[in-house]
Amino acid sequence: MRITPIPLLFLLAAACVPVLCGREEQPVLQPNASIETRSRFAGLDDVRLLANGLLQLGQSLREFVQKTKGQINDIFQKLNIFDRSFYQLSVLASEIKEEEEELKKTTVVLKANNEEIKGMSAEISSKVDSILQEKGSLQNKLDGLEQKLSSLSHGLVTSEQAAEIHDLREVIQTQEQSITELLKAVREQSDQLNHQRLKIKILEEKFSANTLTQETINRIPEIFNSEAPTLTPYLTSSSTKIINLPPDCSELFNRGERVSGVYAIRPNGTEPFMAFCDMSKDHGATVIQRRRDGSVNFDQTWEKYENGFGDFQGEFWLGLKKIHSLATQGNSVLHIQFEDWKQGRRYIEYRFNLNGPESNYTIHLTHLSGDLADPMSNHTGMMFSTKDRDNDNHWDSNCAHIYTGGWWFNACGDGNLNGRYFQMRPKGRSERRRGIQWRLGQKFYSLKLSQISVHPEVSPSMSSSTSGSSEAGVFQ
Repeated sequence: MRITPIPLLFLLAAACVPVLCGREEQPVLQPNASIETRSRFAGLDDVRLLANGLLQLGQSLREFVQKTKGQINDIFQKLNIFDRSFYQLSVLASEIKEEEEELKKTTVVLKANNEEIKGMSAEISSKVDSILQEKGSLQNKLDGLEQKLSSLSHGLVTSEQAAEIHDLREVIQTQEQSITELLKAVREQSDQLNHQRLKIKILEEKFSANTLTQETINRIPEIFNSEAPTLTPYLTSSSTKIINLPPDCSELFNRGERVSGVYAIRPNGTEPFMAFCDMSKDHGATVIQRRRDGSVNFDQTWEKYENGFGDFQGEFWLGLKKIHSLATQGNSVLHIQFEDWKQGRRYIEYRFNLNGPESNYTIHLTHLSGDLADPMSNHTGMMFSTKDRDNDNHWDSNCAHIYTGGWWFNACGDGNLNGRYFQMRPKGRSERRRGIQWRLGQKFYSLKLSQISVHPEVSPSMSSSTSGSSEAGVFQ
């Protein structure tokens, strides 16, 4: 058989390549070896089972991570609330401590005065005793002279004896006058001692009150967790209890209440409702608005602003219906106080009246006092506006929608305490006007805290005494 040259060349090349390259021939795989190699890999069912388990494990880990993220967010929110509460409690505790130090100093001064008065009283008592003894000796001398006069009654009294008797009588009268003045001085000292004791008693009561306040601070977490007061006890009780409800917080103050908090009131015999009473001044005031931390959204509808919303323990709006019932009692004062982002606190007061729902709660203001400019003069006579009920004088836009929050807008005015709450002072003018803002001169100031309250107009003497402490109880 003839072999062609080309296949023969390929055979020779295949045979000589391993020799020329210096490589050993690869061993031929035996059948048993291929079986062992294939056994090193898992079966398809095992792989699927393992993959399914890994998928389930990944899903469980994902759900666990999501749940953990939610729990962490809740913890952060609670920590933020706790931080704010702890800061407020720290400020309150420091104020109480400062007041306690002042009371201690006053007590030391009063005790020193008390000791000095006691010494003076003992000295006066010793002088009175000596005067009484001298009076007794003079009385004995007078008795002896009277006996001499009686023995000489049958004869004439000499001029020397008469002069001696006259001198003795003048001495006795002088001593009696001195004794009277000393007794008067003793009474005055006794009155001063009683006054000092009364002051010390008042200081002791203040110390007791501070102790009670400290206990209240320790119980604040319990108070936060307790339920807010409601009208249920009044609605389920007799009509006498409802009739006896005060018309406002000022009447509660006159009845002896001195603790700021939530009470039931009934203005002008209307339906009773709960309100926050500020008792920190020399009169009670019904708080109708408070802003302090942005926890409540004030960009609400007409219905919400009419009926009220928020939380008495934080931020709230009392409601136009209730504010109207307070204003109809007459002689009402609107007290506005706020704090800017530089911790500057100011206030302003207006004589105040509010029409009913038939006129969309038109407001009437007359400036009375305060340390603020009066931008609200631009708002008097205006109806209340919200984002869903436009009653302002801006013909081509809705101020409540632009600047957020219901208010007595004009076009759009120079003040809005129901605007958006910013957690820090905004830089831009337009942003400041969308927040809780008040115009001072040519500038619009974005505010950090605000409180609006209503109380009856007080006498000039009381208003002068309270003007110095008009901001003492702000943002409670």
